[in-house]
Amino acid sequence: MSKVPMTAAGAEKIKAELKELKSVARPKVIQAIAEARAHGDLRENAEYHAAKDQQGFIEARIRDLDQKLSYAHVIDVTALPQNGKVVFGTTVVIEDEESGNEMRYQIVGEDEADIKQGRISFTSPIARALIGKEEGEIAIVDAPGGTRSYEVIEVLYL
Repeated sequence: MSKVPMTAAGAEKIKAELKELKSVARPKVIQAIAEARAHGDLRENAEYHAAKDQQGFIEARIRDLDQKLSYAHVIDVTALPQNGKVVFGTTVVIEDEESGNEMRYQIVGEDEADIKQGRISFTSPIARALIGKEEGEIAIVDAPGGTRSYEVIEVLYL
């Protein structure tokens, strides 16, 4: 598998979750399994089976996060040349040419995308149209609702 771009903030968030899982959740579920074992017959012990299921979920999540970090190409947008060009990790203020509405998006990796937080995946139609544009240029987006055009108002390297 090839490298997957990720912002520095996204990588830190994954590292924090991984640390929490390894240092808090994993020992807690191991303790719960040990306590359930002490209750006797494991065949009819719901607490034991629930703890084992929880352990499986935790271990799967740890493997998933480890894999994401191993394939991550972490990009620190603050270290990039600030030349007004839209690139991965930048925050872009755009204006819909038709409605005049302004929107602000940060272009991030697929695992970091959250439209409610203003973070869009670099693979989204809007991000693909914006990447490479500079302040003042127009990006044409082929969206499911039709073709839209957006003017790049500002590019921020936050």
